[in-house]
Amino acid sequence: MRPSIRIKLDRLAERYEEVGRLLADPSVSGKSGQFRDLSMEYSKLESLVANYRAFRALEQEARDTEAMANGDDPELREMASEELKALKAKIETDERELELSLIPKDSRDDSNIYVEIRAGAGGDEAAIFAGDLFRMYSRYADRCGWTVEILSENRGEHGGYREVISRLIGRNAFARLKFESGTHRVQRVPATEAQGRIHTSTCTVAILPELTEVEDVPIADSDLRVDTYRASGAGGQHVNKTDSAVRMTHIPTGIVVECQDERSQHKNRSRALSLLKAKLLASAREKQEATQAAARKLQVGTGDRSERIRTYNFPQGRLTDHRVELTLYKLEDIIGGNLDEVIDPLQREYQTEQLAALSE
Repeated sequence: MRPSIRIKLDRLAERYEEVGRLLADPSVSGKSGQFRDLSMEYSKLESLVANYRAFRALEQEARDTEAMANGDDPELREMASEELKALKAKIETDERELELSLIPKDSRDDSNIYVEIRAGAGGDEAAIFAGDLFRMYSRYADRCGWTVEILSENRGEHGGYREVISRLIGRNAFARLKFESGTHRVQRVPATEAQGRIHTSTCTVAILPELTEVEDVPIADSDLRVDTYRASGAGGQHVNKTDSAVRMTHIPTGIVVECQDERSQHKNRSRALSLLKAKLLASAREKQEATQAAARKLQVGTGDRSERIRTYNFPQGRLTDHRVELTLYKLEDIIGGNLDEVIDPLQREYQTEQLAALSE
């Protein structure tokens, strides 16, 4: 274990003992606010400190076993050597878990999310690719047991979407997909290409956590312009009869959101306002994190669209994530919604970056 990490754990163990003594102090127990805060801190530290103590006991056991493995008795040496291998493997696993427990939790990880996919360079092929990405995330959502709601869509002339905005509702939605923000590139032969040439197209993806009431962003009515229009769709008695769709513009920033999914103008307005607030919070976080994240490969939560993060090469059946130099020849499975093999390495890289920052 790195010395800096061990020092942090030692300090937390000392703080745990200190908080325990304070909680036993009658003068503190009479102060409800202070007592409540200390109780919460004690509860948070309890599991971590217990695991650290067990880890140190395991290290001592390994040292004792190593001494036996270096002893004079041949039979004991062989038995101790085997035991030592198992102890070292457990120490390695427990050390990793202890380190990860030190990484600050992202309060947004359990949030529902908005997924915005927009066709970029490449015309019709970019729109078709946007449709592929939307289906990929929708299928992954199904695998995770999440619900998908389309809030707004602008279909491409030859399939797919020029733009599609959806809401994914489910446990750990932001935690799993927050690294998907950025520019996605596709290389393949379009169906409309007569000479079989490979074309390159792009789409941008933005993942925005849905706000909780605690994070709510105040917006003055004077800063909003709300326009209503008739929702487009495949037909039916409710289409083009009422101005139920809502376009909302935040005048100070120029951010525009639309919602036409619901038949009720009131519901569309509520959805649009929620999405607008999520965009404003994401923009504020992006500015705050830009300097901190300048040297990082993973622009977590910033929605940086200027950087190509991933390439989908269909002729070779290859996916490459350029941030972690990940290459997988399982493109069909991934497009089909099997995203875990892509997401897990990104999360491990993020954890490594966070641990490096702790060590500093």
